Amino acid sequence: MSKVQVECRPTDDGWSCDVDIDGNDSGGGTRHLVGVGSTDLARLDPGAVEPTDLVRRSFEFLLERESAQSILRSFDLTDIGRYFPEYEAEIRRA
Repeated sequence: MSKVQVECRPTDDGWSCDVDIDGNDSGGGTRHLVGVGSTDLARLDPGAVEPTDLVRRSFEFLLERESAQSILRSFDLTDIGRYFPEYEAEIRRA
């Protein structure tokens, strides 16, 4: 499986996270920019003080369903649920 590296920095209403996915046999590496709102972090990962782990687990969720090259380059974390309705329920269980 691809290695996911996440680095988040605070913004006025949450965090902006840079995500690097190392390349593997299926293709080259990719880079993504993901926004995470404070209220979304509280809902999806209660008790977390920052979203690095949530974003990493979210990308692992995505990589189980599509290639790194198919993942949008820039999006808000909650957008995942528009494409994969089971996302929020599964990510809260993880």
